[in-house]
Amino acid sequence: MTFLSNMTRSEGDPKVIRSGPSSLGTSDALARGLGWFSIGLGLAELIAPDRIANLLGMRGKENLIRAYGAREIGAGMLTLSVDKQAGLLSRVAGDGLDIATLAAALRPDNHKRDNVGVALAMVIGITVLDVIAYQATKVRHARPQAPARNYGDRSGFPGGINAARNVAQAAVKRLPDMRSTSAGAASGGGTGTAAAGTGATGTGTVASSRPSSH
Repeated sequence: MTFLSNMTRSEGDPKVIRSGPSSLGTSDALARGLGWFSIGLGLAELIAPDRIANLLGMRGKENLIRAYGAREIGAGMLTLSVDKQAGLLSRVAGDGLDIATLAAALRPDNHKRDNVGVALAMVIGITVLDVIAYQATKVRHARPQAPARNYGDRSGFPGGINAARNVAQAAVKRLPDMRSTSAGAASGGGTGTAAAGTGATGTGTVASSRPSSH
C-alpha cells in the first residue's frame, strides 16, 4: 500500500515511509473483505461461466451466471466505496437471488446436486456475514440524533404575557403626555419665530422713519 501511495504522489511531494495503524474498525474491515470477495467472485463468473455451470449442473444458464458476475462486481465496488452500507445491502439482495437460483438447481434429475448443496451452504454463510457487516457498519457510522427541543411551555416574554400586557398599557397611557409635550414645543417655536419677525419689521420701520438731516 505504501508503494501505491507513493506512485500517486506528484514530484516533490513527501513520500510515505511507512503506514501507521489502520483506523478501520472490525465492521469496516469485514465490509472491505466482502467487497473484494464479491469482485473476485464476479470476475470468476464473467470469465468462466461454462465451468461454473458444468460444476453445478446448470448447463444453459451461462448468460445468467455472467449477469450475476456483473452484479457481484458492481456490489463489490460499491461496498469498497464510502457508501459501503448501500453496497452491503445490494449484496444481501444478490445473495437472495443466488439462494433462489441454487435452490431451483436442487432438482432430483441434477447429478451435481451435492455441489449445489455445498454452494448453497456457502452462499447462506456469506449472507449471514453480509447481514452482520451491514448492521455493524450502520451502527458504527450512525450519527447520534439529539432529542428535539420542545418550546411549548415558552410564551416568548420573560415575565409572562400579563407583564408584557402591563408594559404595553403603561406605554399607551404615556402617549397623551408625549403628544402635549410635542404640541407645546411646536407652539413655542412658532412664537419665537413670530417675535423675531416682528422685531425685524419694527427695526426696519424705525430706521425708515428717521427724518433726513438734510
